[in-house]
Amino acid sequence: MKTALYCLLLSMAGLLALTPAKPTRVVFFGDSITQAGVNPGGYIDRLRKALPADQFELIGAGIGGNKIYDLYLRMEDDVLARQPDVVIIWVGVNDVWHKSSFGTGTDPDKFVKFYEAVIKKLRAANARVVLCTPAAIGEKTDFTNPQDGDLNQYSQLIRDLAKRQNLPLVDLRQTFLAHNLKNNPDNKDRGILTTDRVHLNETGNQLVADEMAKVLKEM
Repeated sequence: MKTALYCLLLSMAGLLALTPAKPTRVVFFGDSITQAGVNPGGYIDRLRKALPADQFELIGAGIGGNKIYDLYLRMEDDVLARQPDVVIIWVGVNDVWHKSSFGTGTDPDKFVKFYEAVIKKLRAANARVVLCTPAAIGEKTDFTNPQDGDLNQYSQLIRDLAKRQNLPLVDLRQTFLAHNLKNNPDNKDRGILTTDRVHLNETGNQLVADEMAKVLKEM
Protein backbone atom coordinates (compact mmCIF):
# COMPACT_ATOMS: atom_id res chain seq x y z
CA MET A 1 0.00 0.00 0.00
CA LYS A 2 2.76 2.40 0.99
CA THR A 3 4.70 1.48 -2.13
CA ALA A 4 1.67 2.16 -4.36
CA LEU A 5 1.06 5.53 -2.69
CA TYR A 6 4.73 6.44 -3.04
CA CYS A 7 4.64 5.56 -6.75
CA LEU A 8 1.47 7.62 -7.21
CA LEU A 9 3.07 10.65 -5.55
CA LEU A 10 6.16 10.29 -7.71
CA SER A 11 4.00 10.09 -10.81
CA MET A 12 2.07 13.23 -9.85
CA ALA A 13 5.31 15.08 -9.14
CA GLY A 14 6.59 14.07 -12.55
CA LEU A 15 3.46 15.36 -14.26
CA LEU A 16 3.71 18.68 -12.43
CA ALA A 17 7.33 19.00 -13.46
CA LEU A 18 6.37 18.45 -17.09
CA THR A 19 3.58 21.06 -17.00
CA PRO A 20 4.93 24.21 -18.66
CA ALA A 21 4.88 27.33 -16.51
CA LYS A 22 2.43 30.00 -17.59
CA PRO A 23 4.08 33.09 -19.05
CA THR A 24 4.17 36.21 -16.93
CA ARG A 25 1.23 38.38 -18.00
CA VAL A 26 2.30 42.02 -18.23
CA VAL A 27 -0.15 44.88 -18.78
CA PHE A 28 1.18 48.24 -19.95
CA PHE A 29 -1.16 50.84 -18.46
CA GLY A 30 -1.04 54.37 -19.84
CA ASP A 31 -2.00 57.00 -22.40
CA SER A 32 -1.58 57.47 -26.16
CA ILE A 33 2.13 56.63 -26.04
CA THR A 34 1.22 53.18 -24.71
CA GLN A 35 -1.76 52.93 -27.06
CA ALA A 36 0.64 53.37 -29.99
CA GLY A 37 3.11 50.98 -28.39
CA VAL A 38 1.24 47.92 -29.66
CA ASN A 39 1.46 49.08 -33.29
CA PRO A 40 4.16 47.66 -35.58
CA GLY A 41 7.45 49.16 -34.45
CA GLY A 42 5.98 50.38 -31.16
CA TYR A 43 7.80 49.70 -27.92
CA ILE A 44 5.42 46.90 -26.85
CA ASP A 45 5.64 45.33 -30.30
CA ARG A 46 9.43 45.44 -30.04
CA LEU A 47 9.32 43.85 -26.60
CA ARG A 48 7.15 41.03 -27.91
CA LYS A 49 9.82 40.28 -30.49
CA ALA A 50 12.71 40.60 -28.03
CA LEU A 51 11.35 38.63 -25.05
CA PRO A 52 10.59 34.88 -25.07
CA ALA A 53 6.88 34.34 -25.79
CA ASP A 54 6.81 31.34 -23.44
CA GLN A 55 7.97 33.59 -20.59
CA PHE A 56 6.05 36.82 -21.19
CA GLU A 57 2.56 37.70 -22.39
CA LEU A 58 2.45 41.44 -23.13
CA ILE A 59 -0.83 43.38 -23.23
CA GLY A 60 -1.29 47.05 -24.08
CA ALA A 61 -3.88 49.06 -22.13
CA GLY A 62 -3.26 52.62 -23.29
CA ILE A 63 -5.87 55.22 -24.21
CA GLY A 64 -5.06 58.58 -25.74
CA GLY A 65 -5.50 61.63 -23.53
CA ASN A 66 -5.56 59.63 -20.30
CA LYS A 67 -4.45 61.12 -17.02
CA ILE A 68 -3.90 59.34 -13.71
CA TYR A 69 -7.55 59.54 -12.64
CA ASP A 70 -8.63 58.06 -15.99
CA LEU A 71 -6.42 55.08 -15.23
CA TYR A 72 -8.02 54.72 -11.82
CA LEU A 73 -11.53 54.81 -13.26
CA ARG A 74 -10.94 52.15 -15.94
CA MET A 75 -8.51 49.81 -14.20
CA GLU A 76 -11.18 47.22 -13.26
CA ASP A 77 -12.20 46.51 -16.87
CA ASP A 78 -8.94 47.23 -18.67
CA VAL A 79 -6.38 45.80 -16.24
CA LEU A 80 -7.70 43.80 -13.29
CA ALA A 81 -10.10 41.78 -15.46
CA ARG A 82 -7.07 40.45 -17.32
CA GLN A 83 -5.54 39.10 -14.09
CA PRO A 84 -2.06 40.52 -14.68
CA ASP A 85 1.06 39.35 -12.93
CA VAL A 86 2.80 42.67 -13.60
CA VAL A 87 1.43 46.13 -14.38
CA ILE A 88 3.70 48.83 -15.79
CA ILE A 89 2.21 52.30 -15.23
CA TRP A 90 3.38 55.02 -17.60
CA VAL A 91 1.38 58.21 -17.17
CA GLY A 92 1.90 61.89 -16.41
CA VAL A 93 2.35 63.68 -19.73
CA ASN A 94 -1.33 64.65 -20.02
CA ASP A 95 -1.55 65.52 -16.33
CA VAL A 96 1.05 68.19 -17.08
CA TRP A 97 0.38 69.02 -20.75
CA HIS A 98 -3.38 69.51 -20.40
CA LYS A 99 -2.88 72.25 -17.82
CA SER A 100 -1.70 74.65 -20.49
CA SER A 101 -3.47 73.22 -23.53
CA PHE A 102 -6.95 72.59 -22.07
CA GLY A 103 -6.85 73.80 -18.47
CA THR A 104 -7.68 70.26 -17.34
CA GLY A 105 -4.41 68.96 -15.93
CA THR A 106 -3.99 67.28 -12.56
CA ASP A 107 -2.78 69.18 -9.50
CA PRO A 108 0.27 67.59 -7.83
CA ASP A 109 -1.55 66.56 -4.63
CA LYS A 110 -4.39 64.92 -6.58
CA PHE A 111 -1.87 63.26 -8.90
CA VAL A 112 -0.18 61.57 -5.95
CA LYS A 113 -3.47 60.53 -4.29
CA PHE A 114 -4.86 58.95 -7.45
CA TYR A 115 -1.51 57.28 -8.19
CA GLU A 116 -1.40 55.82 -4.68
CA ALA A 117 -4.96 54.57 -5.11
CA VAL A 118 -4.05 52.85 -8.39
CA ILE A 119 -1.05 51.16 -6.79
CA LYS A 120 -3.10 50.04 -3.77
CA LYS A 121 -5.77 48.45 -5.93
CA LEU A 122 -3.26 46.66 -8.15
CA ARG A 123 -1.38 45.31 -5.16
CA ALA A 124 -4.64 44.11 -3.59
CA ALA A 125 -5.08 42.01 -6.74
CA ASN A 126 -1.57 40.54 -6.22
CA ALA A 127 -0.11 42.32 -9.24
CA ARG A 128 3.49 43.47 -9.14
CA VAL A 129 3.70 47.14 -10.04
CA VAL A 130 6.37 49.05 -11.98
CA LEU A 131 6.35 52.86 -12.17
CA CYS A 132 7.66 55.01 -15.03
CA THR A 133 8.37 58.72 -15.17
CA PRO A 134 6.93 60.72 -18.10
CA ALA A 135 9.64 61.05 -20.72
CA ALA A 136 9.26 64.34 -22.56
CA ILE A 137 7.12 67.24 -23.72
CA GLY A 138 9.79 68.66 -25.98
CA GLU A 139 13.37 67.46 -26.37
CA LYS A 140 15.42 70.61 -25.81
CA THR A 141 18.20 69.92 -23.34
CA ASP A 142 18.55 73.42 -21.86
CA PHE A 143 15.22 73.15 -19.97
CA THR A 144 13.47 75.72 -22.15
CA ASN A 145 10.65 73.38 -23.16
CA PRO A 146 7.54 75.10 -21.77
CA GLN A 147 6.50 72.20 -19.53
CA ASP A 148 9.96 71.18 -18.30
CA GLY A 149 9.44 72.52 -14.79
CA ASP A 150 6.14 70.72 -14.22
CA LEU A 151 7.36 67.56 -15.93
CA ASN A 152 10.41 67.45 -13.69
CA GLN A 153 8.21 67.98 -10.63
CA TYR A 154 5.79 65.18 -11.53
CA SER A 155 8.66 62.87 -12.40
CA GLN A 156 10.09 63.47 -8.93
CA LEU A 157 6.69 62.72 -7.38
CA ILE A 158 6.76 59.34 -9.13
CA ARG A 159 10.35 58.69 -8.03
CA ASP A 160 9.34 59.45 -4.45
CA LEU A 161 6.32 57.13 -4.73
CA ALA A 162 8.51 54.30 -6.00
CA LYS A 163 10.94 54.82 -3.14
CA ARG A 164 8.25 55.01 -0.45
CA GLN A 165 6.46 51.93 -1.71
CA ASN A 166 9.58 49.97 -2.63
CA LEU A 167 8.58 49.59 -6.29
CA PRO A 168 10.75 49.22 -9.41
CA LEU A 169 11.16 52.45 -11.38
CA VAL A 170 11.85 53.00 -15.07
CA ASP A 171 13.10 56.60 -15.07
CA LEU A 172 12.36 57.52 -18.69
CA ARG A 173 12.60 61.23 -17.92
CA GLN A 174 16.23 60.79 -16.94
CA THR A 175 16.92 58.34 -19.78
CA PHE A 176 15.52 60.65 -22.46
CA LEU A 177 17.42 63.66 -21.17
CA ALA A 178 20.69 61.70 -21.06
CA HIS A 179 20.14 60.48 -24.63
CA ASN A 180 19.37 63.96 -25.89
CA LEU A 181 22.40 65.46 -24.19
CA LYS A 182 24.51 63.08 -26.27
CA ASN A 183 22.53 63.11 -29.51
CA ASN A 184 20.82 66.49 -29.78
CA PRO A 185 23.67 69.02 -30.25
CA ASP A 186 21.36 71.48 -32.04
CA ASN A 187 18.91 71.56 -29.11
CA LYS A 188 15.95 70.55 -31.29
CA ASP A 189 12.55 70.22 -29.65
CA ARG A 190 11.67 67.02 -31.58
CA GLY A 191 13.02 64.45 -34.00
CA ILE A 192 15.60 62.75 -31.78
CA LEU A 193 13.33 60.42 -29.81
CA THR A 194 9.90 61.83 -30.63
CA THR A 195 7.91 62.80 -33.72
CA ASP A 196 6.01 65.69 -32.14
CA ARG A 197 7.79 66.39 -28.80
CA VAL A 198 5.80 63.63 -27.04
CA HIS A 199 5.06 60.53 -29.14
CA LEU A 200 7.88 58.17 -29.95
CA ASN A 201 9.75 57.76 -33.20
CA GLU A 202 11.67 54.59 -34.10
CA THR A 203 14.64 55.44 -31.91
CA GLY A 204 12.41 56.43 -29.01
CA ASN A 205 10.41 53.21 -29.20
CA GLN A 206 13.60 51.15 -29.17
CA LEU A 207 15.00 53.09 -26.21
CA VAL A 208 11.80 52.58 -24.21
CA ALA A 209 11.69 48.87 -25.13
CA ASP A 210 15.28 48.46 -23.96
CA GLU A 211 14.55 50.16 -20.63
CA MET A 212 11.36 48.17 -20.06
CA ALA A 213 13.14 44.91 -20.89
CA LYS A 214 15.72 45.54 -18.17
CA VAL A 215 13.11 45.69 -15.42
CA LEU A 216 11.05 42.80 -16.79
CA LYS A 217 14.05 40.49 -16.91
CA GLU A 218 14.68 41.19 -13.23
CA MET A 219 11.14 40.26 -12.12
